[in-house]
Amino acid sequence: MFRKYSIFIGLLITSLVQTACSSPVQEARRAQAIPWWVWVLVILVLLVLLLWWWLSHPEEKAAPTAKPEAEAPSRLVEAPVLSKAEGLEPDDLTRIEGIGPKISSLLQAAGITTFAQLAATDVNRLKQILADASLSALADPTTWPEQASLAAAGQWEALETLQGELKGGRRV
Repeated sequence: MFRKYSIFIGLLITSLVQTACSSPVQEARRAQAIPWWVWVLVILVLLVLLLWWWLSHPEEKAAPTAKPEAEAPSRLVEAPVLSKAEGLEPDDLTRIEGIGPKISSLLQAAGITTFAQLAATDVNRLKQILADASLSALADPTTWPEQASLAAAGQWEALETLQGELKGGRRV
């Protein structure tokens, strides 16, 4: 039976000897020592915080890249881009019912600066321009090419008659 407990008794005696022989400085250090599991816990918390910060702060956004556009159907007519260098002054697109200053500047940024260009632009293209700027709920471009063709031809009376039938650029 003594053999059975000899290892246990040996460890107990070793531990008592080390405690009895240790200096007060070693005891103070041992009392101040932080257990290993506390260090593991601190490291895990720091890793979680670092991961949270990394996921909540995405990389700096570079200049917005253009969305890859699908092939446009061949029936769409792209408005030619004309500049002041070619001698053409931009028209006041706000004269079209349903186009305000914000949409006018948006169309000009898309290269549609004259009534003739607006008349040649397909309604789907105009809707896409508005949708890209999140303004599709604000305006309905279905009558803009029709109005622009009258304005480009200088038919102001016919344009006013048509605009009298419209409300916000929409047929009522």
